[in-house]
Amino acid sequence: MSITLTVAAADHMKRFLSKQGKGDAVRVGVKPSGCTGFSYVLDVAGIVGANDEVFEGHGVKVIVDRKSLPFIDGMELDYTKEGLNSGLKFNNPNVKDMCGCGESFSV
Repeated sequence: MSITLTVAAADHMKRFLSKQGKGDAVRVGVKPSGCTGFSYVLDVAGIVGANDEVFEGHGVKVIVDRKSLPFIDGMELDYTKEGLNSGLKFNNPNVKDMCGCGESFSV
């Protein structure tokens, strides 16, 4: 089981974490939402719980709770810039369908 980060995503997260001034990791998970089932959740984290898995890539720790892991196992986080838009991109091999706006997915 794994979650990976591109160099661009790791650099973005390092900048984000330094601006927050708290926590030294990013928590990634899923929650029921949207028209197709689930959406991604990102938050600053510092504490690793008993039900968490920790992955590290390019100097950034990513914490995932074990309930979310089956939905995002094998996912790569990337950071992209397209014109005036920029943001994290979730390259999740488990996604079977996405809603039209791209906010939610099903597995």
